[in-house]
Amino acid sequence: KTNRETHSVSMAETKHVTIAYGKNGLALTVPSHYDVLHSRPAPGLADEAAAIRAALNSPVGCCALRGMVRPSDRVVVTHTDITRATPNNRLLPVILAELEAAGVPRDHITLLNALGTHRAQSNEELRAMLGDGIMDGGYHLVQHDAFAAEALWTLPAADGTGDFTTSAGHKVRVNRTLAEADVRIFTGLIEPHFFAGFSGGPKGVMPGLCGFESVMDNHGAANIGHPRATWGVLKGNPLWEEMSETATRLTQVQAAPAPAQGSTGQLPKTFLVNVTINAARQMTGIFAGEPLAAHKMGVDFVRAHAMVPVDRPYDVVITTNSGYPLDQNLYQSVKGISAARKVVRRGGAIVMVTGCNDGLPSHGGYAAFLREAGSPAKVLEMIAQPGFHRHDQWTVQVQANVLQ
Repeated sequence: KTNRETHSVSMAETKHVTIAYGKNGLALTVPSHYDVLHSRPAPGLADEAAAIRAALNSPVGCCALRGMVRPSDRVVVTHTDITRATPNNRLLPVILAELEAAGVPRDHITLLNALGTHRAQSNEELRAMLGDGIMDGGYHLVQHDAFAAEALWTLPAADGTGDFTTSAGHKVRVNRTLAEADVRIFTGLIEPHFFAGFSGGPKGVMPGLCGFESVMDNHGAANIGHPRATWGVLKGNPLWEEMSETATRLTQVQAAPAPAQGSTGQLPKTFLVNVTINAARQMTGIFAGEPLAAHKMGVDFVRAHAMVPVDRPYDVVITTNSGYPLDQNLYQSVKGISAARKVVRRGGAIVMVTGCNDGLPSHGGYAAFLREAGSPAKVLEMIAQPGFHRHDQWTVQVQANVLQ
């Protein structure tokens, strides 16, 4: 809506718009003078499997995946959880076939769900995410638990005499299964992110596979409130820079495996396979190879297609959180609210159209924090207290800042 006048609109002055809502979308009839903002179209790949294989065999900055692995390697393939739109059931089978073609047996392959601090998925949800072939294929399936001390490993310092600390002074604990692997393959989706700049790449390690305390340090109030912790910004973004630093350190070390598993005695090998998608959830690009180099290529692609400038703020913005699975709860939908805030005038209105089949949700700390605080001002007051830490406080903080 481009002006503040209220007036009646005849059907002749309207247009139809379908927005991403739940699993089936939602048809709206709006005044014809409303602007419709959407990403620049990127065509889906004609043959996704062939494109994935090509990327695996001609990666950026490293050798082909098949040449990287040996039959004796213990391989971990990470994947995003149900709150992300990554086409896991189309991406992972191609990667797994490539590993098996290299001679890696299935009992040496672990699929690791990078949950961050989110809840674990049910078997039904995993089957929907991964497909029957993987669920029934004899692979090890592990779900990350950020709260289980025995499932975490502290990154050591480079000199081996103590613990690694980031430039921000934080120690980092990562998933032990991941740390013990000889080969680590990170998969994921690259898209703009509301405080990390872009998803994918190092974000698959931090927060995806780190301990709760490490996530809290990275997602603390000062970082979330930093002016460069926002959509599309990487350089100077304190969250992103610590994510990158953590992921880089992980490539240099390996946890001692259980004696029965043996060890290759070499540094672990790391490979990234990130994808981009369009509104139809078709893959539009495959970016594989050395993690930082491959991710940068993907970011450049996304920046050119997914981010659209506007010449003025709007009075009213109607938006979504890109439909299911991204709009399954209000916690996730704060991302869409944050994006809308970038293009609405101060004092304007945001209409968030989101499915929320999972509610607020009831799991995690988001709903409890909202109820306890009761107002945006109280949220920001509580978060500003020294030593304050609360699960999911980062999303509540972003929401409070939008509403202030």
